[in-house]
Amino acid sequence: MNDETMGQEDAAQDAEACAEALESLDRISLDEIAFDDSGVDVQDEPETEAQSDDQDAGDVEPAEDEADHEDTESEAGNQPESDTGEETVLLDSLPAEDSLTRELPGLGSAPAVDETIAMGDIPLPSVPSAREAEVRHRKMSPKRRNLMVAGVVAVALVAGGAGYAAWNGYQQEQAAVAAANAHTMMSVQIGVRAAGLDCSTGSKIPVQVSGQDSDGSSVSETLYVDEHGRGIKLLPGDYTLSIAASPIAADGTIYTVPTTKAQVTVKSDGQDLSAQATFKLKVPSADTVTGDQIDAAAKYAEEGGASSAATAKVLQQAATARRDAAVNAVSAQKAQASRDADARHKATDLYQLDIPVEWYGKVETWQNGSTLCIYLAGDSDTPIVTLVAVREGESFTPDEGDTVLGAANLGNGYTVYASGPVYPYVVPQTINGRTQDPVSTYPMDTAIELVELTTGNRYTYSQIKNDLVGKDGKADGATKLETDYLAQILLPSIKAQD
Repeated sequence: MNDETMGQEDAAQDAEACAEALESLDRISLDEIAFDDSGVDVQDEPETEAQSDDQDAGDVEPAEDEADHEDTESEAGNQPESDTGEETVLLDSLPAEDSLTRELPGLGSAPAVDETIAMGDIPLPSVPSAREAEVRHRKMSPKRRNLMVAGVVAVALVAGGAGYAAWNGYQQEQAAVAAANAHTMMSVQIGVRAAGLDCSTGSKIPVQVSGQDSDGSSVSETLYVDEHGRGIKLLPGDYTLSIAASPIAADGTIYTVPTTKAQVTVKSDGQDLSAQATFKLKVPSADTVTGDQIDAAAKYAEEGGASSAATAKVLQQAATARRDAAVNAVSAQKAQASRDADARHKATDLYQLDIPVEWYGKVETWQNGSTLCIYLAGDSDTPIVTLVAVREGESFTPDEGDTVLGAANLGNGYTVYASGPVYPYVVPQTINGRTQDPVSTYPMDTAIELVELTTGNRYTYSQIKNDLVGKDGKADGATKLETDYLAQILLPSIKAQD
């Protein structure tokens, strides 16, 4: 039931109650109602005066006898006569000393009145005495008293009705405000995270909005927000938000569109919905961006995400150029990696292998039959490791000064042995750029590079010299470093020749 219907029913009930009160007033007896003498309407005085005039016209002496009777009753009761006049007094008949400024009991002097005002012919209303009030009270008809009571009741009902009308008016005003808000577009903000996006130079983010507004109307439209999530205006209602396509940054960046959807309720203007609707747009590798993604982003940019169709076209070209450049760069890297792989790939008549990536460009090789030597680039007298294929059942003895660093079984009756100097042990013994062995001489930068190559940069020259080898000259720790590293990066790549 709405407020208007309720108000009509309440007004009907009030009218019915008032009618019942008026009908019951005729049954109220005088004894059941207490009257205050001060409440008698002074306007009844003309009736009394009229009766007095009739009596004077008919018989003057009874009036005098009645006056004498009243004087006798006043003296018998020892009650002073009221100072209030019982007859109309004219201003021009007052003596000079009885001016309007005379002092009234308990009130002090009244303000002076300008005597130039011609008020001599205007009669002043007389105040009835207690006896007159009593006489009027007794002479009042029951019907008139009932009407007076009914008036009081009616005033009370009117006052109550006025209060209800005020409250009902307030409710109607609030309902009108709510109705107006229900038809007012509200600005709301959502959460957006898109690294590097500046919508003042790029395009805005298209947001797909679907749902139902407060009027019950279905909504399905695309709105656009900036990098702060501002730009959506909706009527109050319940909606589902999602990202329709990627925006385009000024440099041509295309973002990955999140697949998440958010349920929101729009209630007021300026409402922050980021707690319920936050979308993260990540930046993918530019070479993975497809033509369809660029076309979709350009479409929404042209329809409202960019300042103009021309701007949308420029952003589309930037996105295409960025993607193409990334694709070309990746292709070039792959081509170079293929060339490097070919350069790193080595083969003998019995086995093949790949030079470790960490060594590529820093080492060179020489080959003799099934023997392959990997040495420091530009210095063939400084071998890092030498590979030799040995038939199963035959023994292998490394060159003087070298140590067996590992072996790989080819599975075709041959085993490849890796041997060479233990540089993590030999090099740290360098004193002033020379080792204690006069056969091997290494400048300091060469010594450092050899340690890095044979340990994979896991330890520095100083760490190996001071901590791993120490002053006792034992090579066990240093040897383990080199053998472990070669077992990880070199030996696994040794395979039998096809």
